[in-house]
Amino acid sequence: MLLEVKDLHIWFRKKDFILKAVNGVSFAINENERLGLVGESGSGKSITALSLLRLVPRPGEYVKGEIWFQGRNLLSLPEEGLCAIRGKQIAMIFQDPMTALNPVFTIGEQISEGLRYHFGLSKKEARQQAITLLEAVGMPAASSRLNAYPHQLSGGMRQRVMIAMALALRPKLLIADEPTTALDVTIQAQILNLLNKLSQERQMSILFISHDLTVVAQIAQKIMVMYAGIIVEVAPTEELFKNPLHPYTQGLLKAIPSIEEASAEKRKLIPIPGERPEQTDIGCPFSSRCPQKMSLCQQERPPLKEVLPHHKVACWLYA
Repeated sequence: MLLEVKDLHIWFRKKDFILKAVNGVSFAINENERLGLVGESGSGKSITALSLLRLVPRPGEYVKGEIWFQGRNLLSLPEEGLCAIRGKQIAMIFQDPMTALNPVFTIGEQISEGLRYHFGLSKKEARQQAITLLEAVGMPAASSRLNAYPHQLSGGMRQRVMIAMALALRPKLLIADEPTTALDVTIQAQILNLLNKLSQERQMSILFISHDLTVVAQIAQKIMVMYAGIIVEVAPTEELFKNPLHPYTQGLLKAIPSIEEASAEKRKLIPIPGERPEQTDIGCPFSSRCPQKMSLCQQERPPLKEVLPHHKVACWLYA
C-alpha cells in the first residue's frame, strides 16, 4: 500500500458556522494504481487532494485523522520533512494551469527549479532535462518553448507543462485535480492517454479527480464517489458503471448524456432533484434528495461497508 487516509476531518470555521468540507473520509491507494474521485462541485474533492500535501488553505484545519504515506503520517511530519515529499514523492497537477503557473517566469525556469533544488543539477543540466520532460509529454518544438511565458501557450500546452513539472522528480503518486477542465474534447483525450501511458511506464500511482464520471472512467481502475464531504461508494470502474448501488451514483449516471438511445425521450437528461442541504452529522447527507429514502436515513449516518466483493457503499438500503 502506497497511501492510506484514515478518518480524515477538515473543517472551515466561520463566526457562526462550521463547514465540514471533509467529514470522515478513509481510502487507500496501492502501488501503480489509478484511483478516481468523483462528485459534484463542493463535495470536498479538491480539499481532500490538497490535504494529502498539507496544502489546505486557511481557515481550513485538520480536526482529526491520519494520512500515511510509505510508513509516515504526513499530518505529524515537520515542515522540513514535508518539503522533501512535496514534488519528489507526491506531485500535483492543479485545476487551472493558467493560474497555477507563474506568469512572470518562463516555462524553462519553472520546470528547472525543482530539478535544481532536489537533485542539485546545474542550470544547463536542468534546462536539458526540462527539454526531455517536455518531449516526454508530447510538447511540440519542446526546446523552443523553454523561453515562452504561460500566456504565450495554448490551454493544452500549459497543461502539458504542468504535467512535465509534476513528473520532473519522478513521484510515486501523482494527484491530478480536474486536469482536463476547460480543454476541448480532442486535447482532453490526449491528456488522458498521456497520463495513462506515463503511469504505466513509470509505475506511478494516480489520484484522478473530476466531476465527470465519463472522464474518470477513461483512466481510473477504481472509482470513489464523494458527496457532502463523505465517500458514499467505492468500486472497480467497470463494476460501478454496470451496478451502481448508491442512489447518488445512480443519479450521476442517469445525468450522463447518451447518443445511443433511440428516442429523444430516452436521451433526455434526468437531473437529481433538490439541492445539497446544509451539512449535518445526523443521518445520510443525501437523504433529502434521495428517491428511496427511509425513516432511518434521516436519523443515522450509514457506514461505508463492503456489500459485494471489492464494492463498498454507504447506504441503509444494503444494511
